[in-house]
Amino acid sequence: MRPHLRATAARRLALSAAMTALLAAPALAAPMACGHAGPSRLTVTGEGQSRIAPDMATVQLGVTTQADTASAAMEENSAQQRAVIDALTGAGIDEAQIQTAGLNLNPLMQYGENQAPTVTGYQATNTVQVRVTDMARLGEVLDAIVGAGANEINGITFTREDGTEALDDARRDAVTDARRKAELLAEAAGVELGPILTLRDIQTGQGGPRPMMRMEAAMADSTPVQPGQVEMTAQVEIDYALAGDAACAPMRGPRQGGPVHPPMHGDGAPTPNEPIVPGIVEPLPDAPQMDAPEAGETEAPAN
Repeated sequence: MRPHLRATAARRLALSAAMTALLAAPALAAPMACGHAGPSRLTVTGEGQSRIAPDMATVQLGVTTQADTASAAMEENSAQQRAVIDALTGAGIDEAQIQTAGLNLNPLMQYGENQAPTVTGYQATNTVQVRVTDMARLGEVLDAIVGAGANEINGITFTREDGTEALDDARRDAVTDARRKAELLAEAAGVELGPILTLRDIQTGQGGPRPMMRMEAAMADSTPVQPGQVEMTAQVEIDYALAGDAACAPMRGPRQGGPVHPPMHGDGAPTPNEPIVPGIVEPLPDAPQMDAPEAGETEAPAN
């Protein structure tokens, strides 16, 4: 047999063996998938609180005066407010801790039936915000400003100037709370809680500790003040990965011994909105190229 005829017979034999091996090969295992967007996840939020004694009080106080003219009302108010500020500095309050919060001048109107309103006088109001860091002297400071002429106290707010440690405790409680919620939800859904995917510290926008109390000062010979405690709050958001049969489901693989084609609707096929995942097929070897016989030669039949 000529060399090119023997090569043709060898290629035919190799092609026949490849087709036999392909048909006899077992079907590929169906891959596990959790959707085209990635693994399933569970998002929970947690909140935490901690309490600590305040170390600063903020007092809103003011002076209101009335007079027949606007200039007289402002002049009287300025003198009275200056006396209040002097009393604050005399009680040990630094001027940097005293800040003007508002200044108003309004006419006093009289309304009569079937008459046009008339101006009977003017009212001037000057309010300041005072920060007191010596909590033991807070009552003394209140007595001093009232004695100097302050006739309005709008409230006291207690805060913690350095609450980092207490806020860190609140953050730890928030993470613990989020973990507890995630474990409960995963158990109820029949899935396993996986590792943390993302962890975010949510800023509540409060800008600091939240006061547990806001009180009006009671005027007396000695003003009693109870600072109590302030509450530090924190909030976190955590994404957990989910595992287990309820979180991931196997996709269909190719049938054994048959061609691979997408399933038809009604037979477990995905809806038009679902992605179609084709099976895996090994490519067939290239078809052999047959050598054309030379003139005057015939190809011997394969035995």
